[in-house]
Amino acid sequence: MKDRLRKKAQSLPQKAGIYFFKTQTGEVIYIGKARSLRNRVKSYFQQTSDAKIKKILSETWDVDFILTDSTKEAAFLENNFIRQHQPKYNLRLKDDKSFPYLKMTLREGFPALTLTRRVEEDGAKYYGPYSPAHRARQTSHLITKYFGVRTCQEAVPGKRKRPCLDYDLKLCSAPCVSYISEQDYRESVENARLFLEGKTEKLLSALKKKMRAAATRQEFEQAAHWRDLIHTIEEIKQRPKLISVRKEDIDIFGFIRENEYVAVYVFYMRAGRVIESEELYFPEKEETKVTEVLYSCLMNFYTNREDIPDKILLPFSPERKEKLSKMLSKKRRKKIEITIPLKGKYKKLVDLARTNAEILMRKKSEALSPLEEAKKIFELKALPVRIEGYDISNTGGDESVGSLVVFENGLPQKNDYRKYKIKSVEGPNDVASLQEVIRRRYTRLLQEKAAFPDLILVDGGKGQLNAARTVLKELGLGHLPVVSLAKKEEIIFTPAHKNGIRLDKTSPVLMLFQSIRDESHRFALSFHRMRRSKKSFASRLDGITGIGQKRKNALLAEYNGIEEIEKASIEELSAIIGRKAAQSLVDKLKAE
Repeated sequence: MKDRLRKKAQSLPQKAGIYFFKTQTGEVIYIGKARSLRNRVKSYFQQTSDAKIKKILSETWDVDFILTDSTKEAAFLENNFIRQHQPKYNLRLKDDKSFPYLKMTLREGFPALTLTRRVEEDGAKYYGPYSPAHRARQTSHLITKYFGVRTCQEAVPGKRKRPCLDYDLKLCSAPCVSYISEQDYRESVENARLFLEGKTEKLLSALKKKMRAAATRQEFEQAAHWRDLIHTIEEIKQRPKLISVRKEDIDIFGFIRENEYVAVYVFYMRAGRVIESEELYFPEKEETKVTEVLYSCLMNFYTNREDIPDKILLPFSPERKEKLSKMLSKKRRKKIEITIPLKGKYKKLVDLARTNAEILMRKKSEALSPLEEAKKIFELKALPVRIEGYDISNTGGDESVGSLVVFENGLPQKNDYRKYKIKSVEGPNDVASLQEVIRRRYTRLLQEKAAFPDLILVDGGKGQLNAARTVLKELGLGHLPVVSLAKKEEIIFTPAHKNGIRLDKTSPVLMLFQSIRDESHRFALSFHRMRRSKKSFASRLDGITGIGQKRKNALLAEYNGIEEIEKASIEELSAIIGRKAAQSLVDKLKAE
């Protein structure tokens, strides 16, 4: 497992973004940000004594990521996604604390500049957010120093007879004591707003001249001062795309098409924050126009969706755009705006979504490569997109069970897994047990007229392969391709390769088949152990007064072991088997 994740880390891009550690069920357990995704994620697989990292890796099944344009954007996105997913190993950022903003109180005659972490609809103008937080304080200091805007909460004009210390430090123009007219103060505020909005070309040019002149005079401290100021102003110009002070609800789509496949990446901005994303990947005929593909994609995407935003950003105009807009507006009962941005912040958001769509296309293409190789090696008629894997587990023939796992595009589909209690086979007969499972599975698919897999993989050698083929022929499904993978020697048997195929240990096909085989084995073994535990549990209930088979079954249905019963209260047990029998059970357990 660790080797597979280490290899995946090596394939990550050396770009800024956020990364996710996910469990086998898809639960996000940790989110982090990185200047280089590859270097950061690779660092987790180095020798370490950090207990937290060891625990995270022990539960991690997959690593995913989202690209951003900068580390600053990554910090904002990390904050949003942690608050949305609440990963159990992220101790920071899980509360409602957010990045700071600067607030200009424009409704006052003499507006003030304050620091806040909450954006409200109060007529004020908000700027930010700022990361790291000290950047907000630095910016506030620049505004007070160069434009004289006040930061206090005092009434203006007030009752003061002389200005406060900020005036003496040249950090305020002292409107509280009428040292500046309202008109002049308003002009300073407007200039400060231009500065905060990033319209700073002339200011930057003048500051760079001052920095170079100071360096020429060898006044290095002064040059450093101007350098830091320039850096702060340039930071301010890089306004974050992934957070909006307008509290907008927007869906942002990135789209890419390669040959017969389409990748779509969607960012969900809610209340001005990108809080979630979704990936769509599907085949499409090459002759279908991209505008038609996008229209069909959007129709399918929103047909059963209740959460429709105020605005949808697209990379290009789909077919029947007006019809789509009317349909969504009718469903939302509010006009929905579909926009194809050509410049500005919205265009950058769409570009970022497209970048992640390109990454999605690359990831899916890499996942398909072993499937394409498998199709070629085993001469399959279709790409084995859906593979079903089977295994049998028992102990000396006792409590025999079977498992079915499903992989699509090389990834496990947990919701499609199935487990089987073997009913018709006595003793340790894995081949006959496998036949029972195959028969039950495909008889049901025939009855339900459901889709069949592109490939069947059974754990074992020639015996298991032939057993599976025999049942499939009986059911009229002899055309379904079947292979088996033998343990230890890792030989793949097929009807056309009776002596088996030995693939290189680094073969992507072999590694995929091993993953499916190991997963089916894990799933069967866990079910078998649970059955054995319940049987042992049942035997300990024998001979207790008042507990017959019916009450024993009731307890088995409610509890997984004696330990759970010992924790249950007498009232809880009485509700299942009656007060008298519950008391007998508790007395027996205490006596053991």
